[in-house]
Amino acid sequence: MPVIQYQGIELSKEQKEKLIREFTSIAVEITKTPAQYFSVLIQEFDDNSIGSGGKSVTEIKSNLKK
Repeated sequence: MPVIQYQGIELSKEQKEKLIREFTSIAVEITKTPAQYFSVLIQEFDDNSIGSGGKSVTEIKSNLKK
């Protein structure tokens, strides 16, 4: 069973549903594997749990507002 994984920021219910649909659709189109064989895993992190350039996403967003 192929697994497609998303790791990133928190998403709304609608965003998750769209990711699952579209990831699966693209994978089916490319691999010609039936959709029912794909699993999509979504792992979300809050802004304090993700960092880049030595700063948390919370800090980065705060600096953008200034």
